[in-house]
Amino acid sequence: MEVKIGVRDVAREVVLESEETPDAVAALIAKAVESGGLLRLTDEKGRLIMVPGALIGYVELGAPESRKVGFGAL
Repeated sequence: MEVKIGVRDVAREVVLESEETPDAVAALIAKAVESGGLLRLTDEKGRLIMVPGALIGYVELGAPESRKVGFGAL
C-alpha cells in the first residue's frame, strides 16, 4: 500500500510502499499524532522511516502500486 505523509514546513512529502494494512498504518499514525511521538514505518525494502508525530500535516493511504511492465517502465 502506498503511504504519503506531508510534513509541516517541508516542501516534499514522504512516500513509501508498506506491506501493512491500512487499518494498522492508520492506528500507528493516530498514536503518533496524539502522543507527539515518532511515527515509525518500515517500507517493503526494509527501510525504517521515522516522522515526528507533532509535525505530520496530512497522510494519504492508497492502493498498492502495480508493477509496470514493458516500454517506459522504470
